[in-house]
Amino acid sequence: MPKVNFVLLYVANPAASAKFYADLLDSKASEMSPTFAAVPLRDGLTLGLWARDEVEPNGAKLANAGELSCDVADIAALRATHDDWRKRGVTIDQPPRRMPFGDTFVALDPDGHRIRVVAPAAA
Repeated sequence: MPKVNFVLLYVANPAASAKFYADLLDSKASEMSPTFAAVPLRDGLTLGLWARDEVEPNGAKLANAGELSCDVADIAALRATHDDWRKRGVTIDQPPRRMPFGDTFVALDPDGHRIRVVAPAAA
């Protein structure tokens, strides 16, 4: 089975999105051009940010119909992350709440992509 090592988001401004994600996830862009940026994440995963008007085949018509998901250790870490992101001015789409899979909140990036943070429920 192929190893998943890259996630692409179609964005309006790759440089602005790279700054947003690099700041939020404590990383640094490893590639930057007018139409593309890459932000390395953990475990060999990279977040690619591609100018939606340059995507081939055309991705400009695609809706933001997905989300990135990040786990944190526990509810205290979830609340701390939520509070930190709010202080940074990140838009919160869903405030912290309990769901069947754990405690969670949802933030939005500058293009409206959803970022879900989860403190998984105990097994």
